Amino acid sequence: MIPLIDVRHLSKSYSLGEVVVNALSDVTTTIEQGSFVAIMGPSGSGKSTFMNILGCLDRPSSGQYLLDGVSVENMQRDELAEIRNRKIGFVFQNFNLLAHVSASENVKLPLLYSDSVVGDVDAMTRRSLEAVGLGDRLQSFPSQLSGGQQQRVAIARAIVNQPRIILADEPTGALDTKTSHEIMAIFRDLNRNHAITVVVVTHSDEVATYADRVIRFRDGRLVQDETRPASISSSAAAQRELV
Repeated sequence: MIPLIDVRHLSKSYSLGEVVVNALSDVTTTIEQGSFVAIMGPSGSGKSTFMNILGCLDRPSSGQYLLDGVSVENMQRDELAEIRNRKIGFVFQNFNLLAHVSASENVKLPLLYSDSVVGDVDAMTRRSLEAVGLGDRLQSFPSQLSGGQQQRVAIARAIVNQPRIILADEPTGALDTKTSHEIMAIFRDLNRNHAITVVVVTHSDEVATYADRVIRFRDGRLVQDETRPASISSSAAAQRELV
């Protein structure tokens, strides 16, 4: 079976004046469809650079990235934009919602930018908000929602196009502990019950307990790759939810 994500000898370098920064160095790994992966490491370790390349937001300096069996590292900008819209849902730490429009309008945005939407846009938007427990807040503005509710809107926006992958960059970083576990439980449900591959960048060991696999970066290199039995990660996450 072809892995959903396949990176081979991936490197990324930046030039800061006369200094060359090696953000990623010779990273090779695969992520299978249906995985729940946590990407961890200290600040500056390369994990966010890795996530940006997986999300087709940045290009590697060298190496190959195959998404769903297709090499994407040399695609044109419009091709990358189409890949992002069709296959990838993004969730960020600070929600990135438009303040002047409703939850429903925020969620609908990816559909408006897609040329391949099949179905009723309003119905798809409503189903996405219902899936994250906000079916009764379609017309609420971000300022009328708590931080956790705003992140739920962001998740609904990420899944409205029925992507293969959710990429979440520190999705609980702006939330309290209880709300963080609620958000991670949503990700786990999307992964287990809707077969969406979830990749989460996090500093939190508690957040990482929801994942079935933890990849650790240090100084731009992949230094540890730990796979856990699903029963262990589910048990650990469930115990934390009871705290």
